[in-house]
Amino acid sequence: MNTENYPVANLSHETLNKLQQIESELRSQTDEDIVLIAYTKEKEAH
Repeated sequence: MNTENYPVANLSHETLNKLQQIESELRSQTDEDIVLIAYTKEKEAH
């Protein structure tokens, strides 16, 4: 993935907590060390 057009997302505290909850649930279900990363897609200039 070309990350030039996908900078790291600026998440609110509430959204970050939700993302961490999902990570925890996935870890419990899979017994794998799952880490989710949030990017935001930049709008392309025309």
